[in-house]
Amino acid sequence: MKFKITLNNISGNILPINYQYPLSAAIYKILAKGDAEYASFLHEKGYGKGYKFFTFSDLKFKYKRENDRMLLLDPKVEFTVSFHLPEASRTFVEGLFKSENIVIADKNSKVVFQVQSIISLDNPLKEFSPQELMEVIVKPTSAIVTGIKNERGHYDYLLPDDKEFLSSLIYGWRNKIRDAYDVEIAEQAILSMELEYYQNPFRMRLVHIKSDSQAATKIRGSLNYKLKLRAERRFIELLLNAGLGLYSAQGMGSLEVVDKNGDKN
Repeated sequence: MKFKITLNNISGNILPINYQYPLSAAIYKILAKGDAEYASFLHEKGYGKGYKFFTFSDLKFKYKRENDRMLLLDPKVEFTVSFHLPEASRTFVEGLFKSENIVIADKNSKVVFQVQSIISLDNPLKEFSPQELMEVIVKPTSAIVTGIKNERGHYDYLLPDDKEFLSSLIYGWRNKIRDAYDVEIAEQAILSMELEYYQNPFRMRLVHIKSDSQAATKIRGSLNYKLKLRAERRFIELLLNAGLGLYSAQGMGSLEVVDKNGDKN
């Protein structure tokens, strides 16, 4: 499920350009406030995965770049956040976020926002049955990150012009299906993915995670293209809710459907 969140700036006006990690932490903090009640709710609904699967889009706002900072030119900021949760939890999630404050800060700047509104967005695949094979075309609303681990245990990140880019994304997709369902379902899932460029070449993005700590990580992702996905609705829905690729909970791999149709074969 996906929500559109509108924020109103109430304190500070200089945002770090690498805002993804502090924004992710702020979302976790809001979820943690309702943790006991939330866990009880999920248990009653028979859904044991909690909110491990979530992602969010890039922030949309007017700004002026100043080195590694962004000066807010308008108090209104928008983004979408997605969770892989049962439909019955929509109202509950809305209640967790209403009127909450979201703080995005690092050692050099701090901005405080208040959640002005949270709007539940329609499921774009609701007309299809969960196990129906279908095709959708999606575009990233935040950078897609994927890669292959090297001998040091670190990722060698892949971009759309790498020959293993798509196979790496499908590998990660299958792993998410395994975690959300089980190994057998993941192994048997029919998954395919094709890359469709815009008129302009893809855009690379370098994002710093935990940049103020010893655990600082630089991740490399890409934007500005479309992907054609073919799979059962439930597996495509998993990507829409939980993100495509690596670092989804840090705001990577958020997707938007731009076209869809049922399987023609």
